[in-house]
Amino acid sequence: MKTRRRILHPLRLARAIVTHRRSAGNDLVLATVLAGIAGAANAGGFFALGQYTSHMTGYLSQLADNLVTLNLRIVFVSALAITAFVAGAGLSTVLIHLARAAAIRLQFAWPLAVQGMFLFCFAFGGTLTSEAGRLFALACLCFIMGMQNATITKISGARIRTTHATGMITDIGIEAGRACLWLVRPGLGVRVDGVKLRILLRLVGAFLGGGVIGALGYGQIGFFFSMPLALILLAISVPALLQHKR
Repeated sequence: MKTRRRILHPLRLARAIVTHRRSAGNDLVLATVLAGIAGAANAGGFFALGQYTSHMTGYLSQLADNLVTLNLRIVFVSALAITAFVAGAGLSTVLIHLARAAAIRLQFAWPLAVQGMFLFCFAFGGTLTSEAGRLFALACLCFIMGMQNATITKISGARIRTTHATGMITDIGIEAGRACLWLVRPGLGVRVDGVKLRILLRLVGAFLGGGVIGALGYGQIGFFFSMPLALILLAISVPALLQHKR
């Protein structure tokens, strides 16, 4: 008997990625896509605005330093970035829980769709040359980063945070330490978590690759490079939402 290969229709694939019934494979596919987009948007934020918008530790340190020196402009910018990030994470959580309460199966599609819409806002808002326009673009990008981080955190049960490269690289260091210990003192019974290490390396690679693409894209096209990133998120989320309404 010949076995048939199951080929997923793009609509079914999108639905499988955002459905509430999770699998390790679904989580990894979505996390890889989001890590790549986060890396691209983060690099784009630096090229367009001179700020790495996923780096809340930097903004918090910047806020503290400039509170001491009374540099009120930088204090305002830092506070705006942190507030937008928190608001994005909060909205993502609200959307997911409201969808759960209403028994909507594709609860994770809504935050991804909103993120795609805000990336479009960033693309157009960044073209404004005024100070207010640049602050709006910064707030949009930080809001998106907060939404994305909260979305994948909820999806994966807090196992993955796509914009938190520091945490992922720390975990890679831990596994590297385990590997060294296993080579030097195998009798201790310390083993490397190969599955976790592969996932971490994949996500860090996706973030790095997205950063390279974002640096090239934003460097050549400017703010409008956000549009293909937005279309990726909308392509994952909107078809599944439209099918759900039928």
